[in-house]
Amino acid sequence: MNETLSILIPAYNEAKTIHEILDKVLQVKLLNDLQKEIVIVNDCSKDDTQKVLQKYFESKTDIKYTLFEQPYNQGKGAAIRKAIELATGDYIVIQDADLEYDPEEYNLLLKPLLSNVADVVYGSRFIGGKPHRILFFWHSIGNKWLTLLSNMFTNLNLTDMETCYKIFRSSIIKKINLTENRFGFEPEVTAKLSRISGLRIYEIGISYYGRTYEDGKKIGWKDGFRAIYCILKYGLFKAK
Repeated sequence: MNETLSILIPAYNEAKTIHEILDKVLQVKLLNDLQKEIVIVNDCSKDDTQKVLQKYFESKTDIKYTLFEQPYNQGKGAAIRKAIELATGDYIVIQDADLEYDPEEYNLLLKPLLSNVADVVYGSRFIGGKPHRILFFWHSIGNKWLTLLSNMFTNLNLTDMETCYKIFRSSIIKKINLTENRFGFEPEVTAKLSRISGLRIYEIGISYYGRTYEDGKKIGWKDGFRAIYCILKYGLFKAK
């Protein structure tokens, strides 16, 4: 029986574009004929995200998917936690509901796992020769600084800790106790992965089609301060 990649999509107010990212996900042909499982957690969106999703899947009867509606808005981290809980695949990848990351690059992330040289792969926006939209200077500085700070406590040499594209063996990520509800998920999961003895973490360059705030980008300066707090909490103080 072929193995399965679970594609986790946390969604909040993405009614305008979520059908586009789903089309891209479905068009991808995975290495080794891996099957796809789509797990979408709608974080109590205020727009028509839920209706758009329900209509989208009405005509997609051959797709393995789970659509879960959070009872109230809890944040991206909480949505990812729920999606991890619901996922049944052998591998798990996180996919934002916007169009900043290209699902065609799943195979880049999968290759080290399928070759059995890696257990976790991070997609870096700051290495390699892939397209990278030019946007906010201070955001890029902030991302690199947060990655450096995280590396100081995890003893990893990542270039992009804050990346959305992370792919895991399900057997590993399902055992980690995750607690962050918002964008603190990234430093938390990185810190807790770094403590697993013998874990093989790889990084590979990916493209990045970033959004402006006018396009719907949601992360802000408060999330940056939360990330610092989480780096210290889970890195320096080893919080569980």
